[in-house]
Amino acid sequence: MIRTAFALLAATITSGPAARPGAPAAPSALDDATIVAIFDAANTYDIDAATLASKKATRQDVRDFAAMLIKAHTDARQQGRNLAKKLHVTPTPPAVNPLEASHDSAMKRLRALDGAAFDRAFLDNEIAYHKAVIGAVQTTLLPAIRNAQLRALVIRLAPVFQQHQAAAEALRAKVP
Repeated sequence: MIRTAFALLAATITSGPAARPGAPAAPSALDDATIVAIFDAANTYDIDAATLASKKATRQDVRDFAAMLIKAHTDARQQGRNLAKKLHVTPTPPAVNPLEASHDSAMKRLRALDGAAFDRAFLDNEIAYHKAVIGAVQTTLLPAIRNAQLRALVIRLAPVFQQHQAAAEALRAKVP
């Protein structure tokens, strides 16, 4: 579902919604303001999921992983916000954002679980989420970034997302 949401977001942004009579034309490609907003939302969504896990996870290693995610994504989000401010870029979320619906659905599903089922579902969500973010960054966001400083930030932070995915996979292998 998360991977589908990122694919749908990329398709919506790069092609625009279907034309409606009298509606303004949609942008034909991503711009830096939209990429900054997507970057901010992606970090916020993972902070939300990790915050929930820090409270609900039954295993200490899962709670420790959640705490690490909160710190890392809060830092990444703040770096993005600081750069946007420095560049005088106002983050502009896409008109249609399937990531939001996907996040809401994932959070609803996670809130309904307890115990080991929660731990497994949270880790599965983190693996899928980070795979989807990495794919979107590589195939959609990086090619569209125009500002060199924004590109450098995304390139510098990309390995963090890869490390999170690998850590989630290693931890998931330990959770029965």
